[in-house]
Amino acid sequence: MQNNDYLSTKNIPVEDRLIFALDVSGPDEAKQLVSQLGEAVHFYKVGLQLFMAGGYFELVRWLQDRGKKVFVDLKFFDVPQTVRSAVRELRKYGVSFATVHGNDSILRAAVEAKNGLAILAVTVLTSLDRADMEDLGFRADVRDVVLSRARRALEIGCDGIVSSGLEAADIRQELGDRLIIVTPGIRPVKNIDDQKRTVDVEEAFRNGADYIVIGRPIREPVDFATPRQAAESIQERIRTLFGK
Repeated sequence: MQNNDYLSTKNIPVEDRLIFALDVSGPDEAKQLVSQLGEAVHFYKVGLQLFMAGGYFELVRWLQDRGKKVFVDLKFFDVPQTVRSAVRELRKYGVSFATVHGNDSILRAAVEAKNGLAILAVTVLTSLDRADMEDLGFRADVRDVVLSRARRALEIGCDGIVSSGLEAADIRQELGDRLIIVTPGIRPVKNIDDQKRTVDVEEAFRNGADYIVIGRPIREPVDFATPRQAAESIQERIRTLFGK
């Protein structure tokens, strides 16, 4: 396989390919960080921590009012009717992506209610390795589980998946470019945290990712003075990779 075999050809603005994980303690801290990042970041993932902090959907509106795209990462997992109703309620906020976790009936319920909202099926969390999967009762290899879930997501009608960059090339080889691949666990520098199945920026995209999600390396940069400088550096790497 050549280095650029699976480089995304989807019509995505290059600056949108970086999604910043806005994992902070509350809306005030989030707004301060967004203001600091400025035009270096156009797409934000808002997850469980901010959901529990209060003011979640007010923050979503605040981001949109500033021209930002929003990825709601709440990993809906419940009985199908509840997931269907949750997705239906989420539609009115005009967000770009939402994550759903679970079996075929749960994914199908989300797809039936999406109406323009892109549904991303979670495959295997990037914080899990093979030993963790065995603890959860899975005897299959992580790659096999990811591929199985990607196939099901495509058949059911999900718009994309969340997958480690380590499995992205296998997904592209088998399923082509029919799914959006969003890849978290990106580590531009040596990995020192709880993410286990990680890749760097270039490897993720060359393996087939359409978007990458980065949080801590931007929020707490090692090699840069500010989060904005870290984000700008990553954006430059993406532009170089896509020839922009």
